[in-house]
Amino acid sequence: MRVRCCIAGGGPAGMMLGFLLARAGVEVAVLEKHADFLRDFRGDTVHPSTLEVVHELGLLERFLELPHQKLSRIGGLVGGVPIVMADFSRLPVRCGYIAFMPQWDFLDFFADRGRELPGFHLLMQTKATGLLESGGKVSGIVARGPQGKYEIEAELVVAADGRGSQLRDAAALPVEDFGAPMDVLWMRLSRRAEDPAAALGRIDSGRVFVTLDRGDYWQCAYVIAKGSNEAIRSRGLEAFRADIAAIAPFLAGRTAEIASWDDVKLLTVQVNRLLRWHKPGMLCIGDAAHAMSPVGGVGINLAIQDAVAAANILVPAFRRGAVVEDDLAAVQKRREFPTRMTQRMQLFLQNRVIRRVLSGGASPGIAWPIRLMQRFPVLQRIPARIMGLGFRPEHARLPPE
Repeated sequence: MRVRCCIAGGGPAGMMLGFLLARAGVEVAVLEKHADFLRDFRGDTVHPSTLEVVHELGLLERFLELPHQKLSRIGGLVGGVPIVMADFSRLPVRCGYIAFMPQWDFLDFFADRGRELPGFHLLMQTKATGLLESGGKVSGIVARGPQGKYEIEAELVVAADGRGSQLRDAAALPVEDFGAPMDVLWMRLSRRAEDPAAALGRIDSGRVFVTLDRGDYWQCAYVIAKGSNEAIRSRGLEAFRADIAAIAPFLAGRTAEIASWDDVKLLTVQVNRLLRWHKPGMLCIGDAAHAMSPVGGVGINLAIQDAVAAANILVPAFRRGAVVEDDLAAVQKRREFPTRMTQRMQLFLQNRVIRRVLSGGASPGIAWPIRLMQRFPVLQRIPARIMGLGFRPEHARLPPE
């Protein structure tokens, strides 16, 4: 098989870039190693920046027909005291809210839109395992699919295959690792009509717990100290259930729904960034270029912003005749600043707030900037803009071919 661009990874970054390239007339193959997108506990927060891109593509009405919940304000409980952290309702965008939507619905939506285009090829159950190189540049990939091993030649290879990217490793691109003081245990518990209406983060001495409204159930994140998963499991499932009931009492009668440890999934948190996102014939985007912390739920949206920026730069290059390394460097230059700033914010919160809470000291107090935001709600627009739009929002500027 030969295409102009081959994208490894059918996650948000890969699917969005594949759709945008095919929409502009560039023949593209997107490889997804699984048979479907049905995997739980992935990034499901679609922020205003992403919704704005969907609007610019003329797809917003159809997109919002998918099941989702809207959240215009992010709040929580700190030591039992309610706070509001961010108000998205006044952002200068079409949708002033976060849409909570299963990632598989998001991916199926753009996969279906891609299949409507003649130059879009989605290869399911196909995993990129290595790189082809010719004349000092990457010239394609080696893949394994249902029919076995085969090669795909491409003018450009894009690694969008996540934080464990095999293509990034094959390219020997150097990574800077920043570490993380935490991991996350994900689970689901049923939701009832009398439950709190808003998604809340609950922070208390030694515990951080997040509940995301998914309609008929809560997607729950229990934040733990890095590397403590085995110790928590060794205490037993009943002790774990009691910990959840202690920090989220409204769920106390439902913790038995966690029937075994199989119902609890571990997310090993990483924060890292490639020093160089590209080499001749190859570009990394999304988690393959920068693994993000779950703090703020911005990972999926940053990945989509990468894809939009990449399309805006690469499509004119493809139309000129060839993508050169200066074009790939331009993508990194465009997206490195917002990536650095977002990770800097995440690392500050991880190391100054979450690490302190998980150490199990005294009940956390409310920092003065948060107290100020409660007194002057207009200040809640600042974190809303950072979370909702990012440090450099991208726009789908290119018309279809």
